[in-house]
Amino acid sequence: MRVLVLGGYGLIGTPLVLRLLASGHSVIGVGRNIGPAARRIPAATWIAQDIAELSAPERWTPLLSGVDAVVNAAGVLQDSPRDDVTALQSVAMGALFTACTEAGIRRVVQISAATASREAPTAFLRSKAEADAALSESDLDWVILRPGVVFGPQAYGGTALLRGLAGFPMFIPLLAGTQPIRTVHVDEVVDAVVRALDGKVPAGRIYDLVEPEPHTLREVVLAIRSWLGFAPARVIPMPRWLAAAAFTAGDWLGRLGWNPPMRTTALRQMEIGIHADPAPWAAVVGPVSGLDETLQRIPSTVQERWYARLWLLKPVAIGTLSVFWIATGIFSLVSWNESVSLLTDRGVSYGVSALAVIAGASTDLLLGMAVLVRRWFKFVLLAMVAVSFAYLAIGTLVAADLWVDPLGPFFKVLLCLVIIAFAGATAEER
Repeated sequence: MRVLVLGGYGLIGTPLVLRLLASGHSVIGVGRNIGPAARRIPAATWIAQDIAELSAPERWTPLLSGVDAVVNAAGVLQDSPRDDVTALQSVAMGALFTACTEAGIRRVVQISAATASREAPTAFLRSKAEADAALSESDLDWVILRPGVVFGPQAYGGTALLRGLAGFPMFIPLLAGTQPIRTVHVDEVVDAVVRALDGKVPAGRIYDLVEPEPHTLREVVLAIRSWLGFAPARVIPMPRWLAAAAFTAGDWLGRLGWNPPMRTTALRQMEIGIHADPAPWAAVVGPVSGLDETLQRIPSTVQERWYARLWLLKPVAIGTLSVFWIATGIFSLVSWNESVSLLTDRGVSYGVSALAVIAGASTDLLLGMAVLVRRWFKFVLLAMVAVSFAYLAIGTLVAADLWVDPLGPFFKVLLCLVIIAFAGATAEER
């Protein structure tokens, strides 16, 4: 079978593509950033395509040539400059289902979300429900799967946030809430997709893939902390206003191109909870594993503990870089006489010294602001490294005596290079 997998390198898409290939199927993976996926899984065919742009059936036609079945594992949580939730999860999917009908492709599996509803308070859930409705109204051999919180070896989005909270040192800041949360292991989602493709579950039905018993957010985070092997920690309730401020800050980072899980849609999802019915799937296949069993199926090693702690430090490192470079630029200009005298006292003319301070401060300010923009991030880090070495080289030629000052500018630059290296090493989001 030749299967088209939308979002083939995501949390669910990656293990699904690997499972299909291992079963002898031919796989086409579709997404915007296929480079790393193509290197990791070369056995699949990869097509670079922004799915949100496929708003009409005819735009899907080239991708569907020779395809026997389609799986939609693509999705985004919230609108941003690079993401349009409705365009991706509703409009493009409606066009896809029409194109499948026209191309004679009968089998379509839609990975939706538990609690999806047209009356839901978030665009994420509404758009998923709109796609579900469009598919269910077609005459295709469709299956709609609605998983709860998906756990797997790969941490991304909501599960990354939960790991980060569980790994918080000394105490756990947590928004109080009693809304139910239900989880599912990613392998069980993949199993469900494969069963649907193989015709081993009745088509034309919607299945919630969730564990039988719900949990509170507190219970989930504490279970993850125990799974990670960290010592027990006290849960400190976070006021609603403070949580709202933190998640709103995540919205602003989204406007800069980042994809943080702490956004207002995630906050609303936690407040809504996951209301689902596990009975239909259990009646056909059997119950989904509970949270404890799910976590035990995932290796918990030093890598997971590092990730939980480093996930929290990554935004701190990026923010520190931005503040350091901006503050350095401002300080150079505000302390004009001191900045210029560093050079004039060592024989450099006032004119050259003034130009050097202005150029250096302007560069610092520009890089400090630009590092916050996701699309420029890696380039800016390289620029910071180049500028840092230029400062050290020129400074050594002009003012080598500054090296003997342990609190001087040279040692600060060296410390900054360490933070740059850390930020670069943790730049990848998937």
